[in-house]
Amino acid sequence: MKERKYNVPSSMKHYTGMLNMSKIKLEPWNREKCDKLSEICNHIDRSYLSNMIPDPYTVKDADYWLNIAEKHDGADGIFRAIIYNGEYVGNISIEKKQDVYSKDAEIGYYIRREYCSRGIATEAVRLACKEAFEKLDIVRITSLVFSANNASKRVLEKNGFVYEGEMKNAVFKNETIYNLCIYGKYR
Repeated sequence: MKERKYNVPSSMKHYTGMLNMSKIKLEPWNREKCDKLSEICNHIDRSYLSNMIPDPYTVKDADYWLNIAEKHDGADGIFRAIIYNGEYVGNISIEKKQDVYSKDAEIGYYIRREYCSRGIATEAVRLACKEAFEKLDIVRITSLVFSANNASKRVLEKNGFVYEGEMKNAVFKNETIYNLCIYGKYR
C-alpha cells in the first residue's frame, strides 16, 4: 500500500496530535477477538448509534456478532477491526443490501471515545470503501447519519460521499427526534 503524504505547516510539525496514517490498518474480525470488540463497544459514544448495540457489551455479545461477521465476510460484506498504532480502537463494516438494492451497501463505523477527532475514522472509511468496491459486487455505498452527527458527516464528505438528502423526523433516540441524512459514494 502506498503511504499517503500530507503537507503539514511548519508551525504544526511539533504538534504531537498529528496522525501518522501509515499506523492505521483494518483487520478482518474473528471470534478470537471477542474481548477486543467488547472492550471497544464499552468505550464508544452511543449518542448517534443504533439502540441494537447492547450496553454493556459483553464478550458473549461480541461472540454472537463475530460469528455472523465471519460467515458473511467477503461474500456480502466486509467487517473490520480498526487498528491504530497496534491498538484495537474501532469497528467498521460495509454490508450489501438485498433484493432490488443488491448493488448498494451500507457503511457503519465507530471509534473508542478517546481516539475520536484524530482522523482515524476518516482513514478507516477510505480503506474500507476501497476494499468494498474491490471485493463486493456493488456500485455504491450508502451511509445514513443522524442530522446532528457533524463529525460523521465530515468523515464521509472527506471520503467523497455526496449528501443526497434528508428524511425528516426519521430517528428517535434518547427522547429526541432527529432527521436522517443520506450520503452516497459511487464506484
